Amino acid sequence: RVKALNTSTGLLQRFQSTLVVAEHNNEKLTPITLNAITAASKLGGEVSCLVAGTNCTKIVEEISKVQGVKKVLVAQHDSYKGAMPEELTPLILATQKQFSFTHICAGASAFGKNLLPRVAAKLDVAPVSDIIEIKSPDTFVRTIYAGNALSTVKCNEPIKIFTVRGTSFEAAPTEGGDAASEEVAPTSPTGISEWLEQSLTKSDRPELTSAKVVVSGGRGLKSGENFKLLYDLADKMNAAVGASRAAVDAGYVPNDMQVGQTGKIVAPELYIAIGISGAIQHLAGMKDSKTIVAINKDPEAPIFQVADYGLVADLFKVSVWD
Repeated sequence: RVKALNTSTGLLQRFQSTLVVAEHNNEKLTPITLNAITAASKLGGEVSCLVAGTNCTKIVEEISKVQGVKKVLVAQHDSYKGAMPEELTPLILATQKQFSFTHICAGASAFGKNLLPRVAAKLDVAPVSDIIEIKSPDTFVRTIYAGNALSTVKCNEPIKIFTVRGTSFEAAPTEGGDAASEEVAPTSPTGISEWLEQSLTKSDRPELTSAKVVVSGGRGLKSGENFKLLYDLADKMNAAVGASRAAVDAGYVPNDMQVGQTGKIVAPELYIAIGISGAIQHLAGMKDSKTIVAINKDPEAPIFQVADYGLVADLFKVSVWD
């Protein structure tokens, strides 16, 4: 009976086909797409990537070399500028109609969480978010309750649509692949919304979600001016700077620095939490970090429950700044 079950599972995987929707800015692939490709590869069958943009030749070349990708589907049109979900949704629906994928996925970023639920609604299926493990083509493990609990979900939908938590899957190797590319016809613009401009915060520091070292501050820093302590430390360590929601809500720093369930999910080699108590929503966004160091004057702060190294001290008096 066990042998028959294993054979059945193998046959099931053989007939899978997964579409990974690539996240990019026409110049550079967003790293979480590589994590989504790894997750898709665990389903068995062929993995295809959809690249939609205005002039995305660089992205197509980059994905073609990624291990695990069989085919790159390319759609280029001015309406795809800014990757607006109102325009990408019809394209994904048309692509699905043409190729009949068994699974559609993307990273669990703002891009993926904004786009795939729309696609699922149009296909009349229920999506699954924040996947951290794939047990079989129809069984997934996801996080719930701000990442504090796990749920195993068996999905019986005819098309499985899900987003992948990037920190739970290794990035697919960017060399060694040899995927073929194929043009797909762009869909007619919906005209519902129009891309105007994008204002990005410029910094010489590493990008928060891909940095190997992250220094984060919380409400314990007391003001935005005091974040200079973190900036100076980060510059010495070539680190990115993050913040808790409490620090963002207090107006100390902009919200693009927020780490947590409703902010950015990070898993660096080293995460230093300074003046952060460790609310459950914040822990959900950084607890997968390889090494966690916490500095807080409250010995009962929840952050110490996940920290590998903890220092109970006033952050303004410790010598870490020297």
